[in-house]
Amino acid sequence: MDFEFSDEEKIFQENLREYFSKSLRPRLREIDEKGIPKDFILDASKIGLWSLTFSEDVGGQHASFTLASIAAEEIARADFTMATAVFFLLENSWGYVLDKYGSEELRKEVLPKVASGENFLGIASTEPSGGSDVANLKTSAKKEEGKYVINGEKAYISGVMEAKEMGGGHLTLVRTGGKGHKGISMIYVPINSEGITVSRIENMGRMGISTGIIKYDNVRIDEKFLVGEENKGFYYAMDGFNHARVLVASACIGSAEAILEEGLKYIKEREAFGVKLKDLQSIAFEAAELYTKLEMARLLVYKSAWMLDHEEKFKDEIPKFSAMAKLIAPQTAFDVIKSVMIWFGAYGYTKDALIESGMRGLMSYLVGAEGALNIMKLIISREILK
Repeated sequence: MDFEFSDEEKIFQENLREYFSKSLRPRLREIDEKGIPKDFILDASKIGLWSLTFSEDVGGQHASFTLASIAAEEIARADFTMATAVFFLLENSWGYVLDKYGSEELRKEVLPKVASGENFLGIASTEPSGGSDVANLKTSAKKEEGKYVINGEKAYISGVMEAKEMGGGHLTLVRTGGKGHKGISMIYVPINSEGITVSRIENMGRMGISTGIIKYDNVRIDEKFLVGEENKGFYYAMDGFNHARVLVASACIGSAEAILEEGLKYIKEREAFGVKLKDLQSIAFEAAELYTKLEMARLLVYKSAWMLDHEEKFKDEIPKFSAMAKLIAPQTAFDVIKSVMIWFGAYGYTKDALIESGMRGLMSYLVGAEGALNIMKLIISREILK
């Protein structure tokens, strides 16, 4: 049993940390207020950041999910608002799904433009009537003369404005058959298609990437945009969520690591009542617990990523472990960030400290993005009690 990264993985991590420390961390406040800079998106595409998990024939790196998890962790260490990490995990999780299940024609039409940073790719599953209950979605797609006619509405969808501005679209779950999960298909829907209207939802955090509503009014999409087989979309989506949840968890760990590092520096230097804060047992012991819990979560996350890389061997275990990673990592990261903010006192509550941007961004993964915490518990309980 080896818990050490390979030499290739270590070099990859070191290079990314150096790159992001110069290209991303200094722009953290800019990202939170104005969005992810287009020049960064294009520059990062040159190192293959948005297409790590794609096949090489569509501009990808064919990298492991362990490497993708390292990248997610390092991105969030640099931009702990989580905005850039969200952009990264959408491209790499759902690009992976399109690469895996899409036709040759669809893969080569969509993925090279995603890899180059020219187009955006996201997932559209959540609806106003519910997010986690994917099997009961209402957005419909009826086949007419070689096209799918889509009607319905999606809500809380990441990247709606980025797709409008950059070009691109979302892998959209629609009902093409009867009730339940067996009647759902996945269709790539370019967001600038006629009949689509989008509106932005203002979130408390993750401000650097948009969240919005997509409405479909008789949107006609060519049947070539169907991903895989009709009525198999639910299964493709679950595969995608298994991979996305591990990258989410990796990003949560990265954000917490960066903020804990700042917190440890602070308590080593700050004095109160004539002693350093680190010499107050209440704070020192809390730091020890947080550091330990974060390391425990990190081990779980990387075990989950390793299992994704050995999918055939662990296919029955992956849903449970990806849910476990998504359950633990955001909660652990939140505990870390909350404590560090308290260590900093009044300064921690200011925007100058930047800690608040990490807390606001992280909250999205506590309340529902890529699956609410109670849904993770439901998945895990079903797996261990079946």
